[in-house]
Amino acid sequence: MGSIQLKSVRKAFGGVSVINGVDLDIKNGEFAVFVGPSGCGKSTLLRLIAGLEDVTSGEVLIDGKAVTDVGPAQRGLAMVFQSYALYPHMSVRNNIAFALKMAGEKTDVIERKVAKAAATLNLTDYLDRKPRQLSGGQRQRVAIGRAIVREPKAFLFDEPLSNLDASLRVQMRVEIGELHNDLKTTMIYVTHDQVEAMTMADKIVVLDKGSVAQVGTPLELYNRPNGLFVAGFIGSPKMNFIKGPSSERRGAAILGIRPEHVAVSTTAGEWPATVRLAEHLGSDTFVHAEGDGIGPLTLRLEGEAPLKPDQRIFVTPREANIHKFDTNGRRID
Repeated sequence: MGSIQLKSVRKAFGGVSVINGVDLDIKNGEFAVFVGPSGCGKSTLLRLIAGLEDVTSGEVLIDGKAVTDVGPAQRGLAMVFQSYALYPHMSVRNNIAFALKMAGEKTDVIERKVAKAAATLNLTDYLDRKPRQLSGGQRQRVAIGRAIVREPKAFLFDEPLSNLDASLRVQMRVEIGELHNDLKTTMIYVTHDQVEAMTMADKIVVLDKGSVAQVGTPLELYNRPNGLFVAGFIGSPKMNFIKGPSSERRGAAILGIRPEHVAVSTTAGEWPATVRLAEHLGSDTFVHAEGDGIGPLTLRLEGEAPLKPDQRIFVTPREANIHKFDTNGRRID
């Protein structure tokens, strides 16, 4: 079991509140991702769950039992950090086995658990190597293997892929997703990268200035953001926001339209605009344009769109995909 609940959890450093009364319910076996901009409190919230920071007020429960005053080692959780924190003089085998040896586990049990973790993570052929002989992705797998052998109630990942290059991040996203499917263990994953959140999570928790802005599945947040913050943070490229006559005649202070939910014409349409830059990616073309009287627009067009800088175009939003927000930035249903 590995359900985790937060009840009115608050954390303050001196007089500065960084976590503002968070309520959250993560079910056993879920893959939950904490996402938000730098400084929003996502890593601090993870450390409160892990017991690495003291809770100022509120309660943390694991499997229904209060652990707010319980030390990290007694919570049954395993944490994987951004830095690999491997022992450079030890082999991969001994790095993975280290925590078990410190706990006094029997040798045969250690060998069995290390072999199983290594097979799961495709590290069997590397067990006798030192960390310096491994790639960044392999080192991160060793760090994950060290957590797996402890058989925790939940895994806590704190931006584990941020030190890797782009191609390795994609590969490791897949591998961590497969690991979750295999182990069926609760995982909480912190990232500032909303693409990671969208592709990996069962549940996304969007944080803004120490508070939960919205919780939901990736598609729930993508299709029905509850306000301007979530609408602008989830989705890449980000949502366009439109003020003026177009929003007013639709009964909203602000309209939101995603870059892929528009029609673009060179002859007629709702919003006249001028192309500033066209990024040709093969499968898609990202067009950055300046709308007359409405400001910057980002458009995502399928395939190769023959548009060039300074070209005049007309953009029309798909009515069914328009998001409406009031003067306070809240969603209008």
